Amino acid sequence: MLGILRQKVGAGSSSAMILGQSMQRIRPTTSALRAFSSSAKEMTVRDALNSALDEEMSADPKVFLMGEEVGEYQGAYKISKGLLDKYGPDRVLDTPITEAGFTGIGVGAAYYGLKPVVEFMTFNFSMQAIDHIINSAAKSNYMSAGQINVPIVFRGPNGAAAGVGAQHSQCYAAWYAAVPGLKVLSPYSSEDARGLLKAAIRDPDPVVFLENELLYGESFPVSAEVLDSSFCLPIGKAKIEKEGKDVTITAFSKMVGYALQAAEILAKEGISAEVINLRSIRPLDRNTINASVRKTNRLVTVEEGFPQHGVGAEICTSVVEDSFGYLDAPVERIAGADVPMPYAANLERLAVPQVEDIVRAAKRACYRSASLAASA
Repeated sequence: MLGILRQKVGAGSSSAMILGQSMQRIRPTTSALRAFSSSAKEMTVRDALNSALDEEMSADPKVFLMGEEVGEYQGAYKISKGLLDKYGPDRVLDTPITEAGFTGIGVGAAYYGLKPVVEFMTFNFSMQAIDHIINSAAKSNYMSAGQINVPIVFRGPNGAAAGVGAQHSQCYAAWYAAVPGLKVLSPYSSEDARGLLKAAIRDPDPVVFLENELLYGESFPVSAEVLDSSFCLPIGKAKIEKEGKDVTITAFSKMVGYALQAAEILAKEGISAEVINLRSIRPLDRNTINASVRKTNRLVTVEEGFPQHGVGAEICTSVVEDSFGYLDAPVERIAGADVPMPYAANLERLAVPQVEDIVRAAKRACYRSASLAASA
């Protein structure tokens, strides 16, 4: 870390030398990626994140990674595999178990123009560092009248995993999305993971990057364009994963997969669902959401987080404000149960949205399910 700071404060020839070294590192990476054929390859979300970190660290010597077990152990989820050997301990820093401490150091480094990527072993532990994330990072640009940028990324697994209890399973999307000065991203696929992490690292503002532990090992097809080192996704733009005409389903992170499964089931019953992968929680792509609702006239929102003051609540409000006249049915919100996550597997399943919950909500919105009175 001190080595990086010395490089930053050093002038003239040292800057040129760093730039030259970084350009040498970029070339082999780019040529290797361009060697892929145009046919789609399979890549896990874990490898997508790892490759994005590698390429951004190679392209910009100001980028460095810090967190618990990111170095010698190569990451609790192996996201930082191989990075310590490649970039050394000045740029891949193992920290003590003190989120408040190393997050504060990261924010301070960002004040000096470096680009830290701070990993939390789970976003539940980011609560230890929330003062630095919000008061030190998010508010600085506003309070300095734009004179201070804080180019820092806070990343790690968010939301429910499997059998890890309430202290490791909460979704913080709505918490951080409520804060001016933060950008909040949540990838679903390998394409999302690569493109959004690159965008987050390059962004001049603090970015909260919410991954999902259960998605790390999942493989998704990626094109040659996605594999190119120049690939980057725009922040604030949602993706229509599946087009439809009868009902709009919005989701993010793991829930996108559930929404797509629900759409397949609904299609067999003659309901055409449009599935929107939000990708960006703040800023929220209200235009894409409202355009979809104006086409389908129905809305179902899906998220793992608590229902009260959630991401779905914000989406519903946006649609009611901007597209109320187009709605042919009440909006439907699918969220996690309003309880801390249970440890027992059977209760855990009940606390997290399931595919069948989305199917039932979409059918209600399309007036395709029997009423309670009729079934009594």
